[in-house]
Amino acid sequence: MGRRILLTGLDTFWGGRVAAALERDPEVEMLLGMGTGAPSVLLERTEYVRADSSYSLLARIVQATQVDTIVHTFLVVDSSSMSGRALHEINVIGTMNLLAAAGAANSSVRQVVVKSSSVVYGTHPSDPAWFTEETPRSRPPRSRLERSLTEVESYVRDFADENPEVTVTLLRFANVLGKEITTPISRNLARGLMPCIAGFDPMIQFVAEEDVVRCLETVVLQSIGGTHNVSGDGKIPVSEMARIAGVWRLPISPVFTRQAAAPLIRLGWLDLPSELENLLRYGRGIDTTRLKAAGFEFSTSSAGAVERHAEVMRLGRAIGGQIAPYRYDAEVEAFFKHSPAVVRPSEG
Repeated sequence: MGRRILLTGLDTFWGGRVAAALERDPEVEMLLGMGTGAPSVLLERTEYVRADSSYSLLARIVQATQVDTIVHTFLVVDSSSMSGRALHEINVIGTMNLLAAAGAANSSVRQVVVKSSSVVYGTHPSDPAWFTEETPRSRPPRSRLERSLTEVESYVRDFADENPEVTVTLLRFANVLGKEITTPISRNLARGLMPCIAGFDPMIQFVAEEDVVRCLETVVLQSIGGTHNVSGDGKIPVSEMARIAGVWRLPISPVFTRQAAAPLIRLGWLDLPSELENLLRYGRGIDTTRLKAAGFEFSTSSAGAVERHAEVMRLGRAIGGQIAPYRYDAEVEAFFKHSPAVVRPSEG
């Protein structure tokens, strides 16, 4: 039998793209995606089940499908995208339900991969220049996002300790840039500006969108366990990032920063969630030695990820317009996947 894989967040950016990547591997026998909405990318052989945000049905799905691998891409890492209650429901309750399903008696699951964020390290002036996977936070988590991610990771560690027969992988990604991903930073850059805290020019990191997908695909197919930092090499000052991207820097008062930025945020001219505000004040660096030792090779550095994104923005402005987004239709997808009228590649 081939691999049987379940992905959470099939309707999200990462879930859909990781599913598309895994579809190409002939050793993957079955792919099942769960999400609260419709898939956002075209998928050829991934089955889809609609679920609530806490994944309360996941235990029944795991038991019925006998999946051997769960890839958890459905963790919120942008606190501005929803309320604190919804964020806790998705991140904490959803992960608890996932781990309960994976660790149930007679469970078929032998690998769990969780996509987390380097936000879990926090950011503070007393932080080290580089966080390794074992470096603790210098201060307790303060923001709702940091608290939720810290709680999620504690549950993942407990699960790994209690289930040594399961390969558990925790991936902490740096800030992502790419041609399709939308983040607070990319939204600001698209407006032609980058907020900065007056008097601060910290060093930050980026990872290219395609490296995120390749990393998730690699750890799944090669069963690479453990906790791993994921970022392109090096760090880059915020001022240099703005210069490469060709955007204006927007200085914001270092005192009463939230109040100073509030009018621009309300008008939709600026994105500045608390985790980005803190990053723009003190920066962060994560060491990726462990992931490289496991055999993963990044396609570009932190600066290279910014340069690629800048090229995409310039090309977009030059050609104008956008391709209509993919829209999922259950009946159409069922036709293409199951109808005998469709000629399969092996039948051509």
